[in-house]
Amino acid sequence: MTRRTTAAARKATQPRHKNHDIYFVPGLRRGLLVLEALAAEGRPMSVADIGKRIGLTRSSMFRLAYTLQHMGFVEEIADSKLLRLGARVLNIGYAYLASQTLIELARPDLELLRDRTSVSSHLAILDRGEILYLSCMQTKSGFLSTMNVGTRLPAYATPMGWLLLSDKSARELATLYPAGSFVPLTDQTPRNAAELAQRIATAVAAGHAISHGAVEPGGSSIAAPVRDRDGAVVAAIDISAPDSAFKPGAFETRDVHEVMDTAARISARLGYVTPPRQIAQDRTAAARARSRA
Repeated sequence: MTRRTTAAARKATQPRHKNHDIYFVPGLRRGLLVLEALAAEGRPMSVADIGKRIGLTRSSMFRLAYTLQHMGFVEEIADSKLLRLGARVLNIGYAYLASQTLIELARPDLELLRDRTSVSSHLAILDRGEILYLSCMQTKSGFLSTMNVGTRLPAYATPMGWLLLSDKSARELATLYPAGSFVPLTDQTPRNAAELAQRIATAVAAGHAISHGAVEPGGSSIAAPVRDRDGAVVAAIDISAPDSAFKPGAFETRDVHEVMDTAARISARLGYVTPPRQIAQDRTAAARARSRA
């Protein structure tokens, strides 16, 4: 056990209850130590290295890793046997998460986006094969969003999901969505991995994703990716509402610009610097959108 892990364990130690030996669950403690070890290391680790870090035998560590991976708290990196924290870790203490960095950091920009477009704005992350809504800034007009904090939708069927899946390899996508798992939300839902890959490629090339009825008939949305300092897509934002809530002639021009600019500002707050070439590509995509409007 390293000094960092030992210090964290010591800090987390509480006074013992008189019935400590009866109430204490060693297996749960070991599972949490695995998560702490991965978090403290800040990089993917092998099962053997994690076992050495927290003092477990290989067989015990294998069972823990399998259980945590099965539940989505850790995930295996494709083409390797290394483990990293999974998105489901974010579900632990959700009330605490709701007050922390990404959500609070994005709040002012999401509120401004809502006010400038007069449409509800949202923030979501990828949790295994689903998108999980973390923020919803309700419009001040009469068209209230049905996508509230905690709402989940299959990522393969949603514009924000296509952006959030953009960093996944073909093998990772196949693992997330095996054959037969594409249950349609509407007639626009991808029916297989090939169609999903095409939606993802289109969204990546444009730098945003536009939807007319993809999630529910009669609704439209514009989504854009949020990147961290390393350029990884860590979240997505969108504006969505019934078609009648959008101002005529503004959807693929002003509204697209507003969503992309908002995503860029949030990404900048996370430390991401947009490469000059990407800025040029985004401007070209926006110009094409204007010409089609």
